[in-house]
Amino acid sequence: MMLGFLLARAGVETLVLEKHADFLRDFRGDTIHPSTLQAMDDLGLLDEFLKLPHQEARQLSGKIGDETILIGDFSHLPGRAKFIALMPQWDFLNFLAGKAKLYPSFRLMMNAEANGLVEENGVVEGVTAETPDGQIRVRAALTVAADGRHSILRAKAGFVPENIGAPMDVLWFRVSRRSDDSSETFGRIDNGQILVMLQRGTYWQCAYVIAKGCFEELKRQGVAVLREKIAELAPFLAGRMAEIKSWDDVRLLSVTVDRLPLWHKPGFLCIGDAAHAMSPIGGVGVNVAVQDSIAAANILAPALRKGEPVPDSLLAAVQRRRQPAVKLTQAVQVFVQNKVISNVLRGRGKMKVPWVVRIFNYVPWLRRLPARFVGLGFRTERVRSPQA
Repeated sequence: MMLGFLLARAGVETLVLEKHADFLRDFRGDTIHPSTLQAMDDLGLLDEFLKLPHQEARQLSGKIGDETILIGDFSHLPGRAKFIALMPQWDFLNFLAGKAKLYPSFRLMMNAEANGLVEENGVVEGVTAETPDGQIRVRAALTVAADGRHSILRAKAGFVPENIGAPMDVLWFRVSRRSDDSSETFGRIDNGQILVMLQRGTYWQCAYVIAKGCFEELKRQGVAVLREKIAELAPFLAGRMAEIKSWDDVRLLSVTVDRLPLWHKPGFLCIGDAAHAMSPIGGVGVNVAVQDSIAAANILAPALRKGEPVPDSLLAAVQRRRQPAVKLTQAVQVFVQNKVISNVLRGRGKMKVPWVVRIFNYVPWLRRLPARFVGLGFRTERVRSPQA
């Protein structure tokens, strides 16, 4: 959606295909980080965007055992947005779609599931898609796959991602929030368990981390066991556990970390999770995908405006621009997965805070480092594509 908006803004005739009738799906990436907010500011849309209902996380904290650690402080980041905006992804997508539709060169087709590539002589020249009116065939100078970690178009192009691995899965659910609850987004680590709680105004969006492949065993034990584990980690929620009535109220995210060795072929480009599935650590996936979109628009818009075939060298330039930041981000995520999360999930008993973590409470400037990694990433893209 971001790439479609930016290209239409540059005067490029653009069609975005969305397989669903709307964007209303819960437990997606709902954290909009300073890097994305900075892009909205580049576009002159930040003030209007922040009028949408959202919550602002200006710091990150966690409780390990009995000790609370302030891990990240966004107040020192450059730019106007020194916080993470917690906003339902459907509101973000609807906002972008509304702005994109102001440009006559933009079109959004809902209920259209791309299911194949149109190829001639090794060049991708468009897609086929299933719609309520039957199969359609779309010809295009460039086809971009942004259809997620289980990308159909990526598979149709013959691309196979390298699996980097993840030792965990995540259970998402929501619990009501009361006016006297904390207003902070925070994490809780103890007794071999991890719980992350995102403050969403009237409710908590909760992520309970489990070892990879353990969900079926937990289901066999019954949802009451999950309720007990959550109440143990967050005692103030104990009286609200009846809100998790059954496993229908819990969504499993099977965590994947992978990336494509090659993101492109003539006429075709993968971005976002289709090119590199990120771990949920840091909640950076959506924002890395947005950065891919900005870089792609910056590099490709001038050629696309001419209406000529996009040289493969330009598609390669998008990968060269974005791949180093993706690799570094995934490397940090894998380090945390293997050295922290795996050890926590294997252990039992009261957690003790390592001195390398406790030091964040005593040396405030160190909090800027996690804040910069989470908030801006390793390469922040600025909008430089033209406006028609």
